[in-house]
Amino acid sequence: MAGINIREISADTLIEILEHGQFSHIYLKAVLDKYGYLEKSERAFITRLVNGTLERMIELDYIINSYSKTKVKKMKPLIRTIMRMGAFEIYYMDAVPDSATCNEYVKLAKKRGFAGLSGFVNGVLRSIARDKGNLNITDLCVKYSMPQWIVDKWNADYGEEQTKEILKGFFEPEELCIRVNLGKITRDELMNKLKAQDISVRICDNIPSALYMAGFNVISSIPEFNEGLFYIQDYSSQLVPYKAGIKESDAVLDLCAAPGGKALHASELAAKGTVLARDLTEAKVALINENIQRTGATNVKAEQYDATVFDESSENKYDVVIADLPCSGLGIIRKKPDIKYNQTEESLAELVNLQARILENAARYVKAGGTLCYSTCTINKDENENQVENFLSSHKEFTIKNCEQLLPDKNHDGFFICVMKKN
Repeated sequence: MAGINIREISADTLIEILEHGQFSHIYLKAVLDKYGYLEKSERAFITRLVNGTLERMIELDYIINSYSKTKVKKMKPLIRTIMRMGAFEIYYMDAVPDSATCNEYVKLAKKRGFAGLSGFVNGVLRSIARDKGNLNITDLCVKYSMPQWIVDKWNADYGEEQTKEILKGFFEPEELCIRVNLGKITRDELMNKLKAQDISVRICDNIPSALYMAGFNVISSIPEFNEGLFYIQDYSSQLVPYKAGIKESDAVLDLCAAPGGKALHASELAAKGTVLARDLTEAKVALINENIQRTGATNVKAEQYDATVFDESSENKYDVVIADLPCSGLGIIRKKPDIKYNQTEESLAELVNLQARILENAARYVKAGGTLCYSTCTINKDENENQVENFLSSHKEFTIKNCEQLLPDKNHDGFFICVMKKN
């Protein structure tokens, strides 16, 4: 434990994400696993500091630039990261007094070879602390740290008032949602087991397999998780197999299945049927197989396959095809805050084209009378309602059974689900 500096760990994590392109949700998990021996409070501090700095980065840069002659973009990566973290702690965390926060970042700058800039770090952070809250930020992009082009797009799609509610929704605190493996245990039994470990548990009224939980340290330390009695799966994601109307003896194909949550859920609903879970890479298939093994599912097979390539052997074969396709991820910014900085209008257009290509294949895998369930974890209409409209215009054999756009709030992420029947 000697020499462990949780702010330094946080700074190195942020540099890897913001300067070197690591994905926040993957890299932060790896860091927390590496430092699994830290106290629960220390791990929570790292998580809050890293995710909070990412979530609020546009606002933090605005605050820093209001007090610094050297603008954030011109700073050296470590100093830029230190300044963002310090501004976030001053504005949004109260673990220590602001003066102590400033001192910690000055010490960190010196430790990492920037003693010559320690006075700059100290002066700017103390100015921010003295004047905290006096900046009148009204611009939505700055206030909610959302790139201008995304706000403009949502304003056009949803109107300004709804867009404001969407932006607020991303900052609602979110409990972890889990799916109970009802093939192994009842929801009440699992609740009692978790409560016996002083884990906070709350029932989700809308989905019989869902629970919200909080107050644990490391998920892998919970015996019931390792025994496959529950699976980490967001409320929105759990809705997909239910909405698809999967029946006990159905043959189900999940086209882009990793890490396997929907496929495993489908396997419970199609207890006497079969589920084929496909994904593009060997690593993703390995992840699906790991979860199949942990949960003990016996009617699921994982297979490596490129969903953009038509598979003749699958034509008209499946009762239900789940097409939870690659998307911009703009509905799950709360879980992956760096997404909003990495997406562009050009990458969005490429995704829309990719989705259309996969849907063309998916339509041909559905039996007559079967179901195609299209879903994304975004709230971008071009990927959702407009995509479905374009699909139906050239596939008259399909009709919509139900279609739902979930917007982010305290209970779930932004998510789109459209269930179509093949007549």
